[in-house]
Amino acid sequence: MDALRLFIDTFFSTVRDVIPIIAIIFGFQLFVLRKALNNPKRIFLGFFYVILGLSLFLMGLELALFPLGASMAEQLTATDFVGAALKAGGEINWQAYYWVYLFGAAIGFSTTVAEPSLIAVAIKAAKVSGGAIRVNGLRASVALGVAMGIALGCYRIVVGDPLHYYIITGYVVVVIQTYFAPPFIVPLAYDSGGVTTSTVTVPLVTALGLGLASTVPGRNPMLDGFGLIAFASLFPMITVMGYAQITAYLQKKHAQRSSQGEPMRFKLIMAFIEDAKTDAVLDAARQAGATGATIINNARGEGLVKKKTFLGLTLDVQRDVAIFLVEEHLSRAILETINDVGEFDATSGSGIAVQIDVEDAVGVAHQMRELTEVVKDEL
Repeated sequence: MDALRLFIDTFFSTVRDVIPIIAIIFGFQLFVLRKALNNPKRIFLGFFYVILGLSLFLMGLELALFPLGASMAEQLTATDFVGAALKAGGEINWQAYYWVYLFGAAIGFSTTVAEPSLIAVAIKAAKVSGGAIRVNGLRASVALGVAMGIALGCYRIVVGDPLHYYIITGYVVVVIQTYFAPPFIVPLAYDSGGVTTSTVTVPLVTALGLGLASTVPGRNPMLDGFGLIAFASLFPMITVMGYAQITAYLQKKHAQRSSQGEPMRFKLIMAFIEDAKTDAVLDAARQAGATGATIINNARGEGLVKKKTFLGLTLDVQRDVAIFLVEEHLSRAILETINDVGEFDATSGSGIAVQIDVEDAVGVAHQMRELTEVVKDEL
């Protein structure tokens, strides 16, 4: 009964919070753009699902995540678990809390990987970059940054150091990295700090900080308990830019080895594309790392069963065949880019792309020289 009453209160509170958003969206649609809503039933059903999901999520925070975070912090910092928490003279034995640092890093990494906002940003970044940014690579680098930040933040609470010492030092590192990091990754790295302060990460991290400050002797929950979120926002900037810098360095070394005549492995990608999408596919493949393509125009695509139109005449879609010879480590990103831009999965029969192993290749020395120059210019 208490749970039902809590759900009803939370539901109506969520409705009250969402109404301004609905009013702004519908107001601009109807009175500024002056256009009717497309699929109003689906839109209202979607808003209902949003409100219902938020209500259940907020109940979960209240009933599970907040108590769980506080309970874990209290148990991990209990005297019978950490042992000698105080040294002679009342000094904190920070080494006794190593399980707390490990738990903070683990919970920070796992919650960030599951963060819906980070998943959405990673998918969009991968599409916009044409595969230069990998979804899992970005998620892992952000999660690693949060893990490092939470572990260091827990250490700060235990030893009682001022918060601003760590934050100022961290932002100095960010400023230095901004100068040296590839320009395309800098805005994304800055945004990555924001997506970590979202629905899944914040409740557990906040509960951990408050619980830790409440149980460590001599700590004030208000002064020392808060601040973990600042670490969770700062360190992903460092790790995302570091991820880009390491990737750029490895690409540069790979290009240098290629220019020195070391053997390389290639893939042959063959894409059968609707002729209206050929230019868009070629541009996207080029951004993903392809250095050239051979195009066969006006190839005819035909299924097993012929399509019949007026008076029994057949009408076949004209297609182009694009053939790419690419380096093996770039092939998957280029293949996925071709699939996305060509919309192969969106509509049946809109096109296909395959990749084939290449045993050997000649006549690609000029391609390697061009690739090396491009890498030098861009990196």
